[in-house]
Amino acid sequence: MADERAIPETHEAAAACMRDAPLPPAILEVAEVLHNADHDVVIVGGAVRDFLLGRDHGDWDLASSATPDEVQRLFPRTIPTGIDHGTVTILCGRGDDRVTTEITTFRGEGSYVDGRRPTEVRFLRALKADLARRDFTINAMAWNPLTGAFTDVFGGLEDLRAGVVRAVGVAAERFREDGLRAMRAVRLCAALGYTLEGETARAIAGALDTLDRVSRERVQVELMKLLKAPKPSLGLWPMVETSMWPHVLADYDDAERAAAIAAVDALPGDPTLRLARLLWPLRAQPATIEAVLDGRLRPSRDERARVMRLCVPANEAFAALREPPAIRRAAAALGREHLGDILALLAVDPAQAARVREACDGAALTTQELALGGRDLINAGLLMPGPTIGELLRGLLDWVFDDPRRNTHDALMAEASRRLAEPSPST
Repeated sequence: MADERAIPETHEAAAACMRDAPLPPAILEVAEVLHNADHDVVIVGGAVRDFLLGRDHGDWDLASSATPDEVQRLFPRTIPTGIDHGTVTILCGRGDDRVTTEITTFRGEGSYVDGRRPTEVRFLRALKADLARRDFTINAMAWNPLTGAFTDVFGGLEDLRAGVVRAVGVAAERFREDGLRAMRAVRLCAALGYTLEGETARAIAGALDTLDRVSRERVQVELMKLLKAPKPSLGLWPMVETSMWPHVLADYDDAERAAAIAAVDALPGDPTLRLARLLWPLRAQPATIEAVLDGRLRPSRDERARVMRLCVPANEAFAALREPPAIRRAAAALGREHLGDILALLAVDPAQAARVREACDGAALTTQELALGGRDLINAGLLMPGPTIGELLRGLLDWVFDDPRRNTHDALMAEASRRLAEPSPST
């Protein structure tokens, strides 16, 4: 993240601040072509917000009064990326210097029937009308890089200074239009350390049925972005306060939820590990965890498997073990690669974490880590290929759990010979 700067107090100061924005030359070239054709063109949205905050930002979003047809006539190389919604991609430069720039026509939108997409998109000439359809005031500020004009008709700069996430216009309408805006609101709270404005919070609580109609993949993406924030609790508590929580995760005891939210802040910034901690109170109800992952969210296969592997009661017992042989046996069952996750998830105290590391570092936890393999046993004439080899190796591994110093070729061969020489229980 870039060094945060003092937020400008006035629109004039904001315009002066934006003059230092490191716009790529291609963006300026595109803006000049549009400006020379008598079209309004601005940088808008999160890029303006983040630059004013002194934060790192992604793409510079260009918006213009030019319609998609007009854009395509002005630029020889374009891609109709999302032309029905007014977005055209412009190809600038050649070879290694080629860059792409997206430009979206000022637009208004019709009614929303599915809580996500408008039934129609109307192309507009007026910037203020375009800003009126945006989600939050802090995302509805625009700056013209050629004239230097800074446009903020909904008080975004004031809310930026106050640390507030506020819906543009009538809050209830914004969240009825697009259910995902509720998730974006709490994600911004976490990312920026802001609070939800009161009417915005009430509007979210009154439109949760619209959130329920949003694709689970999109909800998953927003939740994982929230969980990447330095302090996710700043977005998780608004989810509780607006009653959004059970629509995204699952309800459980208030005290356990408070503990889970506090614990998430202390974990490394791994969103999957943090998600597992939020679902940890449900560890005795695997079907409920599966219902969250498969019904309310939609993680990748690997993310899902990792959460399910972490949210099992056996992990709790492992974290309480004291004797090195018992720790090694449990660690072998859980998998060496998951030990760090488990210790972090359960906030194991440093002494216990050191105990686990000391017990497992350098110790064999799988038969593949033994200093002797099945081929050695066959070459020594002790065994023929078959299932007996696997049984013997597993027995040798358990023998090594008691004392890792036994994991040498000679010691294992001697123990294998001794075991094979013993009469079988059936004789």
